[in-house]
Amino acid sequence: MKVTGAQALFKALEGEGVEVIFGIPGGAILPAYDPLLDSGIRHILCRHEQGAGHAAEGYAHATGRVGVCMATSGPGGCNLVTALADAKMDSVPVVAITGQVPTPVVGNDAFQEADITGITMPITKHNYLVRSAEDIPRVIREAFHIASTGRPGPVLVDIPKDVLLQEFAWYWPEQVDIPGYKPTTKANVRQVKEAVKLILASERPVLYVGGGVLKADATKELFRLATVGRLPVVTTLMARGAFPDSHELCLGMPGMHGNYTAVTAMQKADLLVALGARFDDRVTGNLATFAPQAKVIHVDIDPAEIGKNRRADVPIVGDAKDAVAKLAAELERQQAERGGPPDREPWLRQLRGWQERYPLRYTQPADGPLKPQFAIERLRELTRGEAVVVAGVGQHQMWASQFWRFDRPRTWINSGGLGTMGFAVPAALGAKVGRPEERVLAIDGDGCFQMTAQELATSTTERIPVIVAIINNAYLGMVRQWQQLFYNERYSQVYLSHDVPDYVKLAEAYGAVGLRAEHPDEVDAVIEKALSVTDRSVVIDFRCDPAEMCFPMVPAGASNDDIILGPEFAKPAEDPAEAPIA
Repeated sequence: MKVTGAQALFKALEGEGVEVIFGIPGGAILPAYDPLLDSGIRHILCRHEQGAGHAAEGYAHATGRVGVCMATSGPGGCNLVTALADAKMDSVPVVAITGQVPTPVVGNDAFQEADITGITMPITKHNYLVRSAEDIPRVIREAFHIASTGRPGPVLVDIPKDVLLQEFAWYWPEQVDIPGYKPTTKANVRQVKEAVKLILASERPVLYVGGGVLKADATKELFRLATVGRLPVVTTLMARGAFPDSHELCLGMPGMHGNYTAVTAMQKADLLVALGARFDDRVTGNLATFAPQAKVIHVDIDPAEIGKNRRADVPIVGDAKDAVAKLAAELERQQAERGGPPDREPWLRQLRGWQERYPLRYTQPADGPLKPQFAIERLRELTRGEAVVVAGVGQHQMWASQFWRFDRPRTWINSGGLGTMGFAVPAALGAKVGRPEERVLAIDGDGCFQMTAQELATSTTERIPVIVAIINNAYLGMVRQWQQLFYNERYSQVYLSHDVPDYVKLAEAYGAVGLRAEHPDEVDAVIEKALSVTDRSVVIDFRCDPAEMCFPMVPAGASNDDIILGPEFAKPAEDPAEAPIA
């Protein structure tokens, strides 16, 4: 059967089980948009290619499947760059398909030409420039395999316009064979046994859980490991929901804006069991002073991560699902031989004491101003926590992670490593497409929202209803906080205003419902109204206190021992364990 390259592209995508593509057409990719009409794949017309990329990410985060986006050449591909870099940093499986100028004029600075494979080489797991239509089935198969196996990540496939028009005899490669690409997925049993010996010998262990546990669908294995060994758990920003916040062993989020107990538990630990985590700077603070007494067991699918930032006493390369299952089984076996787990009670008692003394806190005066933490807590209470929560980047992101309670995996979606403002709205649309039966709630900042608000049009025209809660503090809040703390309150280019734009009118212009709460006593009624709307998106403008800052906080480059509990602590206590209650 003869097919064009464009027809082959969609036959290959159908062969990979693709159900939805997020994209925008243009000249070089136009041949691919004709066979789309005959395909069973749903195309969602976004309003900006960056939005299409983030929507594909949101879909991948929410479902665990590969997200797909499509754009034309030149500016179309360039507008995908931020989303691809974001997916690379957070190990999100995405396949991006871009059109390219015809092969005879590649390199001639043709209209809408950009070397997108060159541009994206550092920010994709792999990329392709397809030079013959016959290569399309093989390349698409390889792209999906690479994106979804080993350490997941984005793959870009660039196809010149003339290649999309070429004809060839259709075939489907049953096997994927990529020389040199053989990820290690099975954990070494000898290393697992050595790791368990360290766990049993430790007095102050902490399971340091990263996003790799979610990527590997290893949450059940993690739960067994933690409960069998009575091992306290911290879940990084990318791992929220991997272990239930409601469990007594859960310490919550560590890091720059993590809670005191999670940060200090890692700092005082004598053993860190890092599972799918990469010892990034937001968690470690000053690396030289991070967890100075701790030995390290490091489990990761990517061997390049092990030893990159912190030497591992026991390195284990492998898929987290396999490795954590083996650790749990071996721990259970060795504990049975010795009559049960070590006595963890002194360590657990100390952790409970820190939790009681240094909880997350804020004060909501009855007469206002409206505190962002209060708005987020009321959203959680009134939804009963039954939502997929998507966040942008900044203070609102940290407050959402702090004050929501995540008990299920894949219910927290955010931009972690790259910290991409504008992520929330399109990613929420992608998440809703992937999980249409779930309520999807985007908690966004006023600065972030304005970067991709146009995707509300996509929400309306494609009938993808989400709730967008804007924590509108009239500032680029996190930048303002740094200028207040570290630049002597010299506020430079951070004021946005509560009133421009009018978010209620903007929402209505896009076909959504617009609501506003300015005082604490208005919050519940506004949220209940938003929850009652199911046929379109809702935007809530929470006009919040511009002066509220996000604490706890470890200043950039400082030691985790220098954690600041609140604004009244200009100088942290010498010993964080003896810091006064803030």
